[in-house]
Amino acid sequence: MFEDRPSAHPEHLLLTPGPTPIHPRAQRALLRPMLGHMDPEVFALNGEIQAGLRTLYGTAPATFTALLAGTGSLGMEAGFANLVERGDEVLVCVNGSFGRRMAEMAGRYGARVRLVEAPLGQPIDPADVAAKLDGARLVAVVHGETSTGVLNPVPEIAEVVRGSGALLTVDAVTTAGMEPFYMEAWGIDYVYTGAQKCLSAPPGVAPVAISERALARHAARRTPTPLWYCDFGGLRDYWEDHTYHHTVPVNLHYALHAALEAALEEGLTVRQARVREIGEAVLAALTPLGFTPYVGERAARLPTVLALRLPAGFDDAGIRRALREREISVTGGLGPTAGLIWRLGLMGEAARPAPYRALLAALEELLNERGLVARFEAALGAVPA
Repeated sequence: MFEDRPSAHPEHLLLTPGPTPIHPRAQRALLRPMLGHMDPEVFALNGEIQAGLRTLYGTAPATFTALLAGTGSLGMEAGFANLVERGDEVLVCVNGSFGRRMAEMAGRYGARVRLVEAPLGQPIDPADVAAKLDGARLVAVVHGETSTGVLNPVPEIAEVVRGSGALLTVDAVTTAGMEPFYMEAWGIDYVYTGAQKCLSAPPGVAPVAISERALARHAARRTPTPLWYCDFGGLRDYWEDHTYHHTVPVNLHYALHAALEAALEEGLTVRQARVREIGEAVLAALTPLGFTPYVGERAARLPTVLALRLPAGFDDAGIRRALREREISVTGGLGPTAGLIWRLGLMGEAARPAPYRALLAALEELLNERGLVARFEAALGAVPA
């Protein structure tokens, strides 16, 4: 059986925008013996996860945090399912594929969706949010737009939304754990990420944080939450009251706990510096070949997903296929940017010198270019291995 064979790719380098290489401590945690999801030891571990998520997201001390049993897209959907009722005005910021996914989900839950749009490769303008804010019950924005490598100005957008009466929900899938994030200080009501991104845990759980304002909005619903599985009330029954709601993936909780613990031990500011330094070094190595940042405004470049416009005449599919044969995976553009850009993942364990040193060495061979590794090393500085 396939499941019984050892991996054919023990040294495969995963440099995609997700999933990321699993942290060694998370990998080991998966080997722990199974316990029941109602076991006191699991509840104790869940409590540690909740405390760690409050630090990760910069929440108020009593903010409700939890893991949803699904990937980041479930985190996205759960927010709309719990906080939107039919006919609600919802303002969605769209400048890429995942903002557009937000708009689609909100519409499926009966929202009257209005869009604030920006061209691909450009950030959302907070003034445009302010101009369309009137009457909105909820505003939704992607912090780091994975499809284009844009970092949206969430603190400025949050300042615009604050005091309007609208809730603010934020997709932090490619930022939480590697980018500054301050839920309480910024005034965010609902945030989610995916375990397989900046934390380098296996995919399958979505860490969320929910403000008191959001919980109050949920409690005042006129109709039950249409998504039973992720109803905020049911989640609190399990995570706070320790009563049964559904069977959680205990082994993924083990792994997320280990990865989260490792991230907090390393230090969030250290991780933020690490991803920036490696990204700048990769850019320094590739710029002489004609690679250029897809996002023109430096402040709007997402450090965790380095989006690079390809040189003229570059064989995107061919080079990526040749890299794959060398056990290196990189990702091209998505939708309109296919064949136009590469999106290099710099999250969690991918944001280390060794895998990018290997990528650049392979490109030296494939492109018959020398000096890529040397330029990378020269620009790198003292980034931890």
